[in-house]
Amino acid sequence: MFTPKKMAVMSLLAAIGVLGATFIWFPAGAAKAFPVQHAINVLAAILLGPGPAVIIAFLIAAVRNLLGLGTILAFPGSMIGALLAGYAYQKWKKPSLAAVGEIAGTGVIASLVSVPIANLFLGMKAAAFAFMPAFLISSVTGAVLGLLLAVRLKKTRMFQRKDHF
Repeated sequence: MFTPKKMAVMSLLAAIGVLGATFIWFPAGAAKAFPVQHAINVLAAILLGPGPAVIIAFLIAAVRNLLGLGTILAFPGSMIGALLAGYAYQKWKKPSLAAVGEIAGTGVIASLVSVPIANLFLGMKAAAFAFMPAFLISSVTGAVLGLLLAVRLKKTRMFQRKDHF
């Protein structure tokens, strides 16, 4: 069950992700790169675990779509990376592996999952690897940013306590 403190942190991370998407993005091939989304995925995976990380990724993607800042590809592009980042951190307890999970989940797996979604819902006839360069650029830049933030936050007193969430 989610505690009120955990839900507040989840809401805050989702809000930062949406706000970051409005200001920090760049064109990257077949898609737009939103590195803040991937940074939030890494942070959420490390701080909260895979389940909350996926929920946060879903919320960011949903609000981005409602605001016209994203497409349906934001869902697999963020949620698969958040899931793998959360599981990687949960299993090995290494922030760098959470970043690798984000990159593998978004940059590789989600880019391949996005091809049939783009064909079906967006009418885009895309080849198997059409989204991979854009998804990799976005996820690598965001994962590195998230990793740097997570390592910095882990050094603070608040995150050294075992009961922080």
